[in-house]
Amino acid sequence: MHSAALDGVGVLVTRPRDQAMELVDEITRRGGTCTLFPVIEIVARDQDAIREEARELPEPDITIFISRNAVEHGIAYAAGALAAIGPSTAAAIAASGRAAVLQPPGGFDSEHLLALEEMTQVEGKTIRIVRGNGGREMLAQTLRDRGARVDYLSAYERRLPRYTQSHLCDLEQRWRTGEIDAVVVMSVESLANLVRLLSPWCLQALAKTPLVTPAARVLKEVLARYPDCPAALARGPLAADIADCLAQSVS
Repeated sequence: MHSAALDGVGVLVTRPRDQAMELVDEITRRGGTCTLFPVIEIVARDQDAIREEARELPEPDITIFISRNAVEHGIAYAAGALAAIGPSTAAAIAASGRAAVLQPPGGFDSEHLLALEEMTQVEGKTIRIVRGNGGREMLAQTLRDRGARVDYLSAYERRLPRYTQSHLCDLEQRWRTGEIDAVVVMSVESLANLVRLLSPWCLQALAKTPLVTPAARVLKEVLARYPDCPAALARGPLAADIADCLAQSVS
C-alpha cells in the first residue's frame, strides 16, 4: 500500500518540539512542509522532589503512564503491572526495557484503558498514575469508584510557551501567504493553548483551515468553537495515521 501523498501541503504542527519530529519527518517524506509551533512546553520536575513524593506513596499494584513524557521522566518510580494510555506510551515503556505493558487494543484514551479487564477488577488494589501537572480526573475517579486506591505522581510540568511578537507575526505572515494548509492538534489542552497564542487574524483563519486530530474530544471542542471548521478525526495518534488523514483532508 502506498502512503497518501502530501505534495506541496503546508502543515502547522503544534506538538511539543521533542515529540513532533516523527510527524514532521513523515509529512516531509510525503512531500509536505511543516511549520513547527509547539503550544505546550514540557519541563521536567526536580528528580529529588519526585523521589521524595514517590517514597511517601504506597507500593502500587499497577502503574499507569499517561504519556511518553510520563515514561521519560517517571519510569524510575513504576512498580507492579505497567499500563499505557496509547501505543506511543507503550512503545516508550518497552524501549526503557520494562516488562509487558497493559494497553487498549483499539484505542488510545482513558475510556479505552478503563475497558480492559484488568482495569475492571481493581477493588482493593493500589494504582499509581504518573502524569504531568493537572489533567483529566475521569481515569482516577472511575478506578476509585471501582474500589481502587489511586495516587498521582507528577513527573513533569506542561506550560504555555512564550513567543515573541516577532515570532507570532511571522506565523501570521506564513498563514496569509498560503504556507499553512492544515493544522494538527493532539489534545484539548493543545487546542486551548493554540487559541490563546494566535493573533485575531490567525484565529479567523483557523476556523476555516482543515484541522486534523486523533482525539474525538478535540474534534468535539473544535466544532463547538468553529462549527464550519473542516476538522477530521485521524484513526490513531501515530505519525502515519495523522499524515493519512491530512492527505484526505486537503485532497
